[in-house]
Amino acid sequence: MILWATFLMALREIRRNAMRSVLTTLGVVIGVAAVIAMVTLGEGATARVTGEISGLGRNMLIVVPGSARRSAAISNAAPFDRDDVRAIATEVPGVRAAAPSASRPILAVYGNKNWSTIVTGSDNAFFDVRSWTFLAGRRFEEAELLSGAPVCVIGATVRKELFGATDPIGAAIRVRNVACEVVGHLDSKGRSTFGDDQDDFVVMPLVTFQRRIAGNDDVAAVFVSADDTVSTEEVQDRLEILMRQRRRIGPADEDDFLVRDMKEITRVLETATGVLTTLLGAIAAVSLLVGGIGIMNVMLVSVTERTREIGVRLAIGAREREVLLQFLVEAVVLSTLGGLLGIGLGLAGSYGAARALSLPFVFLPQIIVIAFVFSAIVGIAFGFFPARKAARLNPIDALRYE
Repeated sequence: MILWATFLMALREIRRNAMRSVLTTLGVVIGVAAVIAMVTLGEGATARVTGEISGLGRNMLIVVPGSARRSAAISNAAPFDRDDVRAIATEVPGVRAAAPSASRPILAVYGNKNWSTIVTGSDNAFFDVRSWTFLAGRRFEEAELLSGAPVCVIGATVRKELFGATDPIGAAIRVRNVACEVVGHLDSKGRSTFGDDQDDFVVMPLVTFQRRIAGNDDVAAVFVSADDTVSTEEVQDRLEILMRQRRRIGPADEDDFLVRDMKEITRVLETATGVLTTLLGAIAAVSLLVGGIGIMNVMLVSVTERTREIGVRLAIGAREREVLLQFLVEAVVLSTLGGLLGIGLGLAGSYGAARALSLPFVFLPQIIVIAFVFSAIVGIAFGFFPARKAARLNPIDALRYE
């Protein structure tokens, strides 16, 4: 009952000095809003990076010639060939699919339009490993893959630049000196986190690319998809053992190839964005402390202005703890009101910023609770000193105060 009466009295004092109360809570509002916005946008960035890397392929590993340590011998490592790809697909337990890849930047031409794009030689496993969805058309037929037929599948960007709103299926585009029939086109994935256009490419059968474009039998990379029942770490170890055997690498020699696990890249990026999110949240939380100092200063002014009122209360029998509670409740009410306004402003701001930056909006109930609780703690911590000063006033001196 006493606490309720104290709460009502605190609200009356806040209403009596409405403008000052608003300015007092402004620091807390900005602090809470900044913390929520920074953490929410950081989580949105993490979710986007994770989603885009997952969109590159499910449980995907990439095998490439060369090494992370670029010594002279390793930098000239021999490329893979089709036998390496077949061995990976058939001899490594836990491999769901293996797709060869050899690419070159080439000008694609259709009618009076042309577009510089990336032409990749591969097979149908490419679409499975890289999680591509066909918007129209079909995959390559087995006879086309074996014979090196001049057919191709195009990405959304190539379709837009060369065909516009026209249906590209059945049309022939010229890739260097090869007239290539478009048999399918893929759904769009948009730009990656790093700004690359994921839809700007043309895929043709590997044999066609090697014979008509590259003039060799080289395979620049192998995209491997692991089964869901096997960890990518196990598949990576098995891949390394197989490739060391096929490339005749001695026990003491360094690998002249590299197996990259996309999950490792995801974890690294998640760690990096997590650290940045924590740092930004900590920086934003400093404004909460500034808001707390503002509350303490205003409460000290309020104690000075209401010295006679405090003296009257103490003179008629109010105890020190009741006066202490009164001013402490005022400080907590101010900070929690600021926290509530900050939560609303932070959610609205982070939603608008996420839309503007094309990031997913990630709602985090825990950060809302933490920000609100922290704002209340700020009110208690910075309101205690003014409240104690008011409670320790001498009643006689307070009554004489002008």
